Amino acid sequence: MTATKHLYETFQPTHYDLYLDVDRQTKLIAGKTTVSGHATEAEIRLNQKDLTVSGVTADGAAVPFTTDNAAQTLTITLPAAGDVTLTVDYTAPLTDTMMGIYPSYYEIDGVKKQLIGTQFETTAARQAFPGVDEPEAKATFDLAIKFDEQPGETVIANMPEIKEEGGVHYFDTTRKMSTYLVAFAFGDMQKKLTKTNSGVEIGVFTTKAHKPEELDFALDIAKRSIEFYEDFYQTPYPLPHSYQLGLPDFSAGAMENWGLVTYREAYLTLDPSNSTLRQKQLIATVIAHELAHQWFGDLVTMKWWDDLWLNESFANMMEFVAIDALEPDWHIWETFQTGDAPSALRRDATPGVQSVHMQVEDPAEIDALFDGAIVYAKGARMLVMVRGLIGDDALRTGLKAYFDAHQYGNAAGADLWAALGKAAGIDLGAIMHGWLEQSGYPVVTASVIDGKLTLSQKQFFIGDGEDTGRLWQIPLNGSYATPQLMTTATLELGDYQALRDEAGKPFRLNVGNESHFIVKYDATLLADLLATAQDLDPISQLQLLQDQRLLAEGRQLSYAKVVPLLTQFAGSTSAVVLSAVFGIANMLKKFTAPDSAEEKALKALFTKLTAAHVARLGWAPVAGEANNDQLARPQVLSAALYAGDPATVAGAHEAFAKVAEPKDLPANTRPYILASEIRWHASVELFDKLLRDYRTSADPNYKEAIAYALTDTQDSVLIGRLIDAFEDADTIKPQDLRGWYAGVLANPVGQQAAWDWLRTEWSWLEKTVGGDMEFTTYITVSAGRFYTPERLAEFKAFFEPKKNVPGLGREIEMDTKAIAGRVDLIAAEAEAVNAAVADAIK
Repeated sequence: MTATKHLYETFQPTHYDLYLDVDRQTKLIAGKTTVSGHATEAEIRLNQKDLTVSGVTADGAAVPFTTDNAAQTLTITLPAAGDVTLTVDYTAPLTDTMMGIYPSYYEIDGVKKQLIGTQFETTAARQAFPGVDEPEAKATFDLAIKFDEQPGETVIANMPEIKEEGGVHYFDTTRKMSTYLVAFAFGDMQKKLTKTNSGVEIGVFTTKAHKPEELDFALDIAKRSIEFYEDFYQTPYPLPHSYQLGLPDFSAGAMENWGLVTYREAYLTLDPSNSTLRQKQLIATVIAHELAHQWFGDLVTMKWWDDLWLNESFANMMEFVAIDALEPDWHIWETFQTGDAPSALRRDATPGVQSVHMQVEDPAEIDALFDGAIVYAKGARMLVMVRGLIGDDALRTGLKAYFDAHQYGNAAGADLWAALGKAAGIDLGAIMHGWLEQSGYPVVTASVIDGKLTLSQKQFFIGDGEDTGRLWQIPLNGSYATPQLMTTATLELGDYQALRDEAGKPFRLNVGNESHFIVKYDATLLADLLATAQDLDPISQLQLLQDQRLLAEGRQLSYAKVVPLLTQFAGSTSAVVLSAVFGIANMLKKFTAPDSAEEKALKALFTKLTAAHVARLGWAPVAGEANNDQLARPQVLSAALYAGDPATVAGAHEAFAKVAEPKDLPANTRPYILASEIRWHASVELFDKLLRDYRTSADPNYKEAIAYALTDTQDSVLIGRLIDAFEDADTIKPQDLRGWYAGVLANPVGQQAAWDWLRTEWSWLEKTVGGDMEFTTYITVSAGRFYTPERLAEFKAFFEPKKNVPGLGREIEMDTKAIAGRVDLIAAEAEAVNAAVADAIK
């Protein structure tokens, strides 16, 4: 790729004075930006998008300028190069795309209100003010905001407010930072405040649609997270406050704006009287993730977007490190093993997937970098692998050196490896180069060949991938004496029987499942391992099942051979193991057709797998029950409801009848009880009631349960009503639309209607949510539900003409191959898989 000249090369800003006058009624912003910096050439460019510029001055004198909306630039001709202070007067629209400066909408007692907030990552600061909108262009900012203020409204920003004059709110000068981290919000808010041991003010802000006690959990986690990171990083939090703000409309999950972190309300607010452990874990890890960024991403920022992984991978690992320290009883690393790890392994095996480090320039391509399974999950696995290699002492020493060297500046991946490697005394950059620059990962085959225990590595694919001979430096972490790293294509470990006798246990690799590879054991080694598998810890059992499933999907063993493992491991009471069992069982649905004899047999298998668990766990949480049971119950009930077992359905109906209002159902079982009612005891009245509740409730957990239930309706007329609501923002907010679409698409009764809607309304969808990093996931979600030749042909017909649209091409290519791989797998193995299911229920 030819290097593109960045604006920072010709103009380096040092300080911005931002004045914004926002009129919510006309949805218009009047702005004046004064920016000081150094111009290396007489003609410079600033970023702007959709700004109407009325005048530009340089050191007080008017200068010529032109705007290029396609390039998103403002070109300014200066009298000469050198230090200069520019002033730009302009107007801009308030957007409705959840990017730039935009309103969030909500209701209180039927009265519609709005809260103005910001989302500038990746390249949307230019929609709010002109500037060099690139990560390397760090500067300080003075912010002044005026708006059509009403009594009692609140305005907050990255830094504390220092004065208010003439209706203008002035905020303290920020630290040196990137444009995409500037943030502010105003409207009718409530707040709760506390302070850390070091004196940092912690705040949680939401609309008044939420009960005050819903802010308490986030406040506690935020306070303790900041305190943990100050100790772990050995670097003080550098700002006077850390505010957490819940926005009613928010495209991403959360955003790490320095000092003013913004969140979806579902990831910040929690009803202490009716919540789940999983919800607490989710909110806690999201908060810990964003606060990890306050150092890793904000204090030290990647130089360019190709090193986005520096921010996200690290924060993704640290969220688990932090919450494991704050709430050790949660065993939060099990959540990493059941969520991030399998997500990364499946995505990273898809032919054409991006590498963790990837060169990009076009803003649309930058947004497409935010592949959660790669930049977040795979990157986090890489760093977990590094942590295992070097240990926490070297990790902390290296991080402190990294922060000291690069604070208030920028860094690249090599800088991190250098700091950590120096602390550990190893060439970490050489070890990690292959993991960072190459897409994919290896499958290590362990075999007994002529009596010798032999390992070999080769890139693993699910689908039609091209083997190019890639090698990785693999931390083996074997149960027998093995080298720390496997650096060659093959490796002989010695006489197998002697090694087996000496160890007294089966041979295993990647113990702890911390490294990013899977293992294929030959028949001898696998039989030895399975014979004592019940003695393994839950993570190891999960890993064994996960690897077997992936190998089957990659056509390296018959999927039919995986089916007997379900009954072998289904007796486990571990939520971790059950997640793997039901993950495999759910994949078997693709080998059946709705209402077929094969589907009936599969449902019987689901009943066999779940019956004892349903009887043990029941439909209501038990006071003082183990965390593991709280996490296992939803998995079990979801699987049992698919089977439609009469006793399970009756239990759900009985639980529903015990409450006066659906919202009063226990949050842990509410989605499954409501889904059972909608599926098996459906009434239009209940459907209408739940849809009304969805519109009016401020409880994101209850809203999520309603969406889960309603999209499972078996009534095609009601499916049509849901489809009609897709474009009704008063019912389904654009931020939540993908979840509703995915739910209807997963429902065999609704799939055709949902797929037809996407194809018919693509231009509307592109206009509504096309400007953010979540847009391409509509392609991913669609592909994930398709596994027939007919759907493959339809997918290709619709999406292949869009392959040249910036940001979409890679996803379309990957997902086409993923569907084709599933079609081939099913054609080859459906008969054997369904025979194995039939055997399993005998």
